[in-house]
Amino acid sequence: MPMQRLPILRFAQSALVICLILVLFTKCHKSDPPNLSGKDPTAAGDSCSATWAAADSIEIFPADNAWNEDISGHPVDSFSNQIIAGFSASGLKADFGSGLWQGAPIGIPFMVVCANQKPVPIVFRANSYDGNYGDESDPGPYPIPLTAPIEGNGQGDSHVIAVDKDHDRLYELYNASVAADHWEASAGAVFNLASDQFRPAGWTSADAAGLPIFPGLVRFDEVNSGTIRHAIRFTLQNSLVAPYYISPARHSVNSTGGTYGLPFGARLRLKQAYDVSGFPQRVQAILNAMKKYGIILADIGSNLYISGAPDARWNNDELQELGQVKATDLQVVSFSR
Repeated sequence: MPMQRLPILRFAQSALVICLILVLFTKCHKSDPPNLSGKDPTAAGDSCSATWAAADSIEIFPADNAWNEDISGHPVDSFSNQIIAGFSASGLKADFGSGLWQGAPIGIPFMVVCANQKPVPIVFRANSYDGNYGDESDPGPYPIPLTAPIEGNGQGDSHVIAVDKDHDRLYELYNASVAADHWEASAGAVFNLASDQFRPAGWTSADAAGLPIFPGLVRFDEVNSGTIRHAIRFTLQNSLVAPYYISPARHSVNSTGGTYGLPFGARLRLKQAYDVSGFPQRVQAILNAMKKYGIILADIGSNLYISGAPDARWNNDELQELGQVKATDLQVVSFSR
């Protein structure tokens, strides 16, 4: 409603009242500061009362999807030892946690939205960080609020993720930034969480491998429940990644891995004999998932960094214990070349 003109002698008092009313009741939060706390940005969202935990109430792809596949009994690749030798000095690293690292929450954030979340236009563009992959992207608009958290607060890959819990849809952006009334990004992808449909062959996504990111994130609520029911996303250095992809990946990059390079989509598995009983319960949940579902190579990055969502409830000291698990404790699940 338009404001009525006020008598000049009451202007200061009325202006203060109006400001308080706007703060308490407005549904427009575009000027809010970025979320630096690792607290759930969804809980106080404009049009949705869902929280992070709501993501656990929906099925993330059908049970037969590759992300949910039990690979504990699959054969070991004949070149597993040679492949592992390329990064044998590395240990697992949780690329997520609580608090801040270089001023930003640690991990890849996400938010949960509802059916009434307003769609926002997406402009695909290049910038100084990366190129324009709009021709391999799903067109907007996406129901991602302009207040959604950006990975690294806009530094680095700058992923933005929203899960629509009412429509079973996943929306992801790469190299994203807010510009006035829209998002800008290098790439974007939409996934139907009730379907096994892949992206077109050769297409990227918000991830280099053309995969969805969210299904491979380690999330506090699921770990705290004691069980992770999906594979986990991880990265390797460029020189260890083969320049091709295998299912479920759909895209490759100009990586330089040779004969014993690991392609995008390939999976490592924690050896079944590895004793996890001495680890904290939450870490055990992560390691047990690595035995049953494995970790899927999805992007170029530091060796054996596994991806997760930032959360103020993580115990970083516990997560650091993952480093006790070395590459030689893993094995490569057999794949077709």
